[in-house]
Order: sequence, then structure tokens, then C-alpha cells
Amino acid sequence: MSAEIGLAALTLAFALAVYAIIASVYGARRSAVGWMLSGRNAALLTFPAALVATGALVGALMSEQYQLSYVYSVTDPQTPAIYRFTALWGSQKGSLLLWSLLMSAFTFAAIGLNWRAERRLMPYAIAFMMATLAFFLGLSLLVENPFERWWVLPDAPLAEQVVSTALIPPGAIAPSEANLRTGAEGLNPLLRHFGMVIHPPMLYLGFVGFTIPFAFAMSALASGDLSTGWIRATRRWSLIAWICLSIGLILGGRWAYDVLGWGGYWGWDPVENAAFLPWLVGTAFIHSVMIQEKRGMLKLWNMILVIASFSAVMFGTFATRSGVIESVHSFARSEVGFPMLAFWAAMTLIALAALLWRWRRGELRDERQFANLLSRESLFVLNNVVFIALFLAIFWGSFGLPITSELLLGKEVTIGAETFEFYVVPLFSAMYVLMGVAPLSAWGATSVRRLGAALKLPLALTALSVLAIALSGTSQVLALGGYAVVAFAGYVALFEIMRGAAARRRTLGERWLRAAAGLFRRNQRRYGGYVVHLGVTVIGIGVIASSAFQTETQHTLARGEAINVADYALRYDDFIRAQAVDGRMMNIAAVTVFRDGGVIARLRPRIDDYPQMPMKIAGAHSTLENDFYVLLMSGDRERATFRIYINPLVNLVWWGGILLVIGTAIAAYPKVVPSRVGATR
Repeated sequence: MSAEIGLAALTLAFALAVYAIIASVYGARRSAVGWMLSGRNAALLTFPAALVATGALVGALMSEQYQLSYVYSVTDPQTPAIYRFTALWGSQKGSLLLWSLLMSAFTFAAIGLNWRAERRLMPYAIAFMMATLAFFLGLSLLVENPFERWWVLPDAPLAEQVVSTALIPPGAIAPSEANLRTGAEGLNPLLRHFGMVIHPPMLYLGFVGFTIPFAFAMSALASGDLSTGWIRATRRWSLIAWICLSIGLILGGRWAYDVLGWGGYWGWDPVENAAFLPWLVGTAFIHSVMIQEKRGMLKLWNMILVIASFSAVMFGTFATRSGVIESVHSFARSEVGFPMLAFWAAMTLIALAALLWRWRRGELRDERQFANLLSRESLFVLNNVVFIALFLAIFWGSFGLPITSELLLGKEVTIGAETFEFYVVPLFSAMYVLMGVAPLSAWGATSVRRLGAALKLPLALTALSVLAIALSGTSQVLALGGYAVVAFAGYVALFEIMRGAAARRRTLGERWLRAAAGLFRRNQRRYGGYVVHLGVTVIGIGVIASSAFQTETQHTLARGEAINVADYALRYDDFIRAQAVDGRMMNIAAVTVFRDGGVIARLRPRIDDYPQMPMKIAGAHSTLENDFYVLLMSGDRERATFRIYINPLVNLVWWGGILLVIGTAIAAYPKVVPSRVGATR
């Protein structure tokens, strides 16, 4: 019954989305309020329809309905309940349905929050949102249907007797439930990690979230309402999409660190980069759009950025699912590749054509011109240039060069992490420098003397910090330079928060904590942004330390033997082979970690034997100083081979991510009306 309900709801959602496009565009073109309302209502109804379809698939996963080919392919009788639920996005078909559900939910919320305030923009915005939703629903209906079921055709040739279809073929019978349970394939072992409970949905939320600003921008171009209304309607959506994508990237790094067994969290894998590309363009847009709000500038540029964000999302979705690239993160090669490529190209070309039309009509002229190279808007533009340069370098290395070389030369060319780092490290350094200088400048114009005076304290603190690091034993010049630019950005963020709090203390006589709280209430967007900058600073310090000073070694030890690694020692104590509750066999090495002659940890690195593939699970002892990270490569009761990493300050990467989330939440939270400055206490 789940299959019938899900298929009917999926079909209904698709029909509603198509109707919403037609009714909204017709209503907007003819100024027909009834049609616009009808299109709005159809768009709203796509959410409950998609929710029913998704609920039907989740119900089938949880109740072990293995006749559904999707349930058969991603679960088995031993799969724990939590991973039965997360199997919804464990493979292509379910993840496309989740994409559609989130798109319909975002559309529902965007209509509810903006229908009254942005009535002129809404019909075309709905049309673009529904076009995206209809495309993904169409993929689920026609190409990757999650409600296909196994059927047996007794009268067909032996090789063709078992088929998977959404509708019941004539003369078909259902296969034996016992046979289905026995043959169920189970979830990919790489996805059996807590990070995968949150990581993919967060990426999808980020991807879908960037569709909303794109839809409103396209509505502004289509309707001719090129005021800041579309920016006002989408500012918070942009922040929500950005933070969801940020969380997804950070959790993806943690998943790689825990599961992939190479001691790192970012390997410049093409699919990692495909998710990073819209983050880069989205970050540029979030900064750039402030200039249009404050100064009436960069109207054309902001349109280009919002189109590029959506285009990067669609390309990343295509790259992950088409099979055009090989990656541990990507889905299997499927038939969705060409439709996704066509949709991506069509939407991008339509958007650029609309943009060119409005630009040629002179409707995207800026209200002011740049007056000073050191002004805040000029520095923001330079920061945008850095983000776009990062985007182009990573895109070319991940996709442009490999695809071009294969098409033109017939050779497969891939770029390694070292090459990426050669190009992007200087660009990230420039980003941190601008992240520090820009907040100290003023809108309109800034004198060299004024900017220099503001830079004195952050630069002095940076110099003292780098000197302290050097005196502690760090001699790598590049690492010291990296620490300098990262620390400088962090000190500026702290300096601006402290300067604002000090001003409130002088004006209102408040205590420091109350002054700081009042500061954040008064200008949530600005000071939430400074917390984000602090998070990026903490991440930067963690990345530099864990990359430049990582220790790696591999040794084979007899039972009872120990090996020294830096100022640690690791002893191999025992080997255990046990069966887990889900049926997998676990090969566990018991090891003891010593430091300064004392025991600091007893770790259990292991190898889990799954039918699909073995998976190495590290044992790690984590402190603020570093991670002592141990992998079991192979072994038995007599001897075992271990790969050992010491990753300095690696936990700052995750803690910086928490600061990032907190800062964005402050900036995106609904405005709190502050008390009047100077009011009588």
C-alpha cells in the first residue's frame, strides 16, 4: 500500500507544480488576481503532497517492505532503526525525493512569509521555484522512481522474469518475502556514521535554500521591480542556506575524518569541491548584497552572483549524480545525468538572458560610484574578487581540466591536493587579510591615517602572537605567515566587538557583559558577522596546525610490543574478533597510549567486515592540543599493523564550526528592537 500512496502523492505534487507555473505566469502577465491566487494555492499544496510521498517511503523503509526495490537496495533485516530512516537519502532515488520535499517546504515558507510584503514579486518567484520543484519531481516519476517494486513474470524468458517497475505488469506476481529478506543488500557501510544522519540533509537544505534568492532575483528581472525588495525578501534565506551548507561541509569533513581512514578531513575530492563551490559564491553574495542595501551599488554584480550561486548548486547536483566524476561521495552512474545537465544549462541561460535584457535597458545602473579604494565597499569588492578567484581555481581543477582533457586529448587528468593548495592558500590568505581590514574602513571614503590608526592594535596583537608562537618552537615560515593573517582577522573581530561595547559603557554606563549584549541586540547582523569571522579564524588556526604539523607513521607490532611516536608511546595489547548486533564481524585491536610514562588512553581501532566492503574505524584520543589517531590496517592475535597520526589542534576545526553556526544564527535571527540609546536608567 505504501507504494500506491507514495506514487499517487508524487504524481499529484508534480501536477500541482506544473499547474502553479502556468497559473502564476498567466496571472502575472494578465494581472489576473484569481489566477495568481490559484497558482499560489497549488504551490502551497505541493508541500503536503511531497510530505505524503516521502512519508510513504519512510514508512516502507521502517516496516521492511523489501518488495520496493529501493528498500531492498539500502536496507536489510539487520539494519538499525536510525539507519533505516537515514536510508531515505542513502541512494539516488530517495535523495531526489528528499530534495523535492525540502524544495516544496522552502516554497511553502517563502510564500507564507512574503506574500503580503512582496505581492508584485511573488507570482514569478513561485513560477521559478515550482520549475525547479517540477524538474526534480519529474526525475523521481520518470527516471529514478523510489516506488518501483520487484515483480516476477512467470511467462517471460528466465533472464527477464524479475523486473522492477512502478506499475504492476500484466500477469505479474509478487516475489517471495523470504527471498527478498534474504537477498536485501543493506546500506553502504560508509554511510553508517552519525555524521551521515545530518550531513546530507544539511547540504540539501543549503542547496535548496539558494534556490529561493535565485527565484526572487529572477522575479525582479521578469517583473521589472528592481528595487531592493528582492534583497529584503531573500536576505534571511541566503543566510539560512549559507549556514546549512556550512554545517553540511563541516560534518562532511568530520565524516571523512572518522570513516575514510586517512587521518584528514578534506582531500579536495571533486564532490567535496562541488559542495564547496556554491558556498564560495554564496559567501560573496552575502557580503556584496550589503553594498546594494547600504549604498545602492553593485546591482548588476549581485544579480550575477545570485545566478552563479544557483548555477553552482545545479552543477554540483549534476556532478554528484551523473557519474561524470568518480568519487567516494558520488552516487552511481545513472540516467539523470543528461536531464540535469539540460536543466542546469537552460535555467542558467534563461537567467543570463533576462539579466542582459534588463542591463541593456539601463535598469541596473548603480546609484553611487566608488569614491575611495580604501572604502568598505571597495574592500568588499576585492573580497568578492578573491572568492570568485577561489571558485574559478577549484572549478577548473576539479571539473574543467579533467573533463576538457578527456574530451580533447582522450586522457584522464586529475589534480592532487598539493596542486590545489598551491593555488588556493595565497587566495585564502588574501581573504583573511581583507576580512580584517574591511571592518575597520568606513562606507564611502576612508583616509589612510584613519585606517592606519584603527589597524595599530590588531597588528600589534598579531605580531606578539606570532612572536610567541615562534618562541615556542615553530620555525616554519609559511606556517607563521598563515598564523599571522588568520590571527589578524580574529583580532579585528574582537577589537570591533570590544570597541562597540566600550562605546556603550561610556554612553550608558553599562557593565561590560550588559554592554556587549546590548550591542548584539542593536545590530545583530553586524556583530553576528564578527562572531562568524571569529569562527572562520578558529577554523583557520586548526587547518594550519593540523596540515603543516601532522605526524604520520606506520608500524607492525607484536602483541605486547610498543612503539614511540613523538612524545607518545603505543602498545599493542590484544586482538578481539566479535560479532555486532547487526551481524557484521568486528576485528578489534586493543592498544594503550602512554605519555610521560603514564597511561592516557586505551583505544580500540577496528576493521568492520561488511558484505559490501571492509571499513576501518579509528581510535582517537582527543585533547585541545591534538588528536592521537590510530588505524588498524591488518592484524591477528600475534601481530598487527597500525597507522598512527598526530593531528595538532584539529579539534579547532570543529569548534570553529560551532562559532560559525552561532554567529550566523545571531545575524539571521528576527530583529530585536533595542531600547533607546541614552534613555534614562
